[in-house]
Amino acid sequence: MKRTLIALALAFGLVAGTVNADGHVMPATVVDIATSSDDFSTLVAAVVEADLAGVLSGEGPFTVFAPTNDAFAAALEALGITAEELLASPDLGGILTYHVVAGKLMAADVLAAVEAGNGTAVVETVNGATVSVTVENGMVMINGVATVTTVDLEAGNGVVHVIDAVILAPAN
Repeated sequence: MKRTLIALALAFGLVAGTVNADGHVMPATVVDIATSSDDFSTLVAAVVEADLAGVLSGEGPFTVFAPTNDAFAAALEALGITAEELLASPDLGGILTYHVVAGKLMAADVLAAVEAGNGTAVVETVNGATVSVTVENGMVMINGVATVTTVDLEAGNGVVHVIDAVILAPAN
């Protein structure tokens, strides 16, 4: 019941939006971006299960590196677990927050940080671990495993960059 109510609240949230400096209407939150595309249904289910929808619908700003359903499918296969096992994992919140950075980092900001870092930008995620951002063969990479495929999906409380792999924090 709780999941259904959250899903309905997220769906109705798509009606809301904010206007950016260019006069374009943006989704109100980074969660609205995820819920507006079938490509993120696994991510949305995980965010709801980890009870992060409220936080990510908050003021922010947030930068979210959002894995697609295909990215989750590949990660589940590599880890040898099912989606249900992932959703039941006590590590789910940590996995998800490893994909979120406090602040709004547009693609130009990320590229400037990589350039300033002589080819690598190290960015702290909200779970406390860092990600390494590089440019390889003209593609922005996260930790050398996830390629950024779509950039600058802007919301009122941040920005989403789509990635083609789930990134996992290094083991302590």
